[in-house]
Amino acid sequence: MYLLLWIFFVYAFLGWCTEVSFAALTSGRFVNRGFLNGPVCPIYGVGVVIVLFFLDPLRGNTFLLFLGSVLLTSLLEWVTGFVLEKIFHQRWWDYSNEPFNLGGYICLRFSIAWGLACLFVVEIIHPSILWLIHLIPHTLGLVLLALFSAGMLVDLAATVRTIARMNRQLTQLDELAGRIKALSNELGENLAERVIDAAELGSGLREDIQENLEDAKDVLAQRREDLQDSLEDMKESLAERRMQYQMDQAERLEQRQRDLAELRTKLEAAMARPIFGQRRLMRAFPKMRSTTHAQALERLRQWMEKR
Repeated sequence: MYLLLWIFFVYAFLGWCTEVSFAALTSGRFVNRGFLNGPVCPIYGVGVVIVLFFLDPLRGNTFLLFLGSVLLTSLLEWVTGFVLEKIFHQRWWDYSNEPFNLGGYICLRFSIAWGLACLFVVEIIHPSILWLIHLIPHTLGLVLLALFSAGMLVDLAATVRTIARMNRQLTQLDELAGRIKALSNELGENLAERVIDAAELGSGLREDIQENLEDAKDVLAQRREDLQDSLEDMKESLAERRMQYQMDQAERLEQRQRDLAELRTKLEAAMARPIFGQRRLMRAFPKMRSTTHAQALERLRQWMEKR
């Protein structure tokens, strides 16, 4: 167990160095690539331990060692991606655009790369790593392993807390975005109704006046003054109704606009709320997507890129 733990931590650190170097070459900047905050990528440590445990007897047989490494590392990557997605509702990496992929969790190109990397580790690097581990005094080695293990557990707890808070944030963003969309649709519908109602009200006014004018022709001689007063009263009544209706609609529109502005302010505040480790995770996994809040995560990513 002592030796396996040292192998795990050494290769977890070397895997982190590999990821950081690859990110620096492709993006031109430092990116802390890893699920945890510390300088370790546990999947690399677990992968090498599994390969050494099961395939060490095949050392010297290049083909079988390569084939076994491809199968074991691919299985590990698939299981890790699947389990992380089910636990945290996030797809951390996605090979869906790669040919010969399986569910987006693994693909042929990277499986071959892992197989070649394991060949290099088992045949060339690992003997030197073992020699270095044996140079460490046993008591000191136990103390260091205890410190490394405690640090990783604390780091894991912090990362899980970050992801939980981020998922709650995404839920809030989705709720606010849904309310904003519903309110925007209501504003658009109200505006359309105002235009239609105003047109119908004007049309009704013209029809009422026209009807009264037609009726007035028969009695125009004897009721001219009464008819004129009636028409004026009708005009005033309809004008008052129209004005009151427009005022009510304008007041409702202003209130909806205030509500919309308030929701947008809340949305901005929700995205700006600091969450420890969130920005690092999103940089470390640029293809990360949420299985439950995909639009909210993309909105948050775009917002962060502008800052």
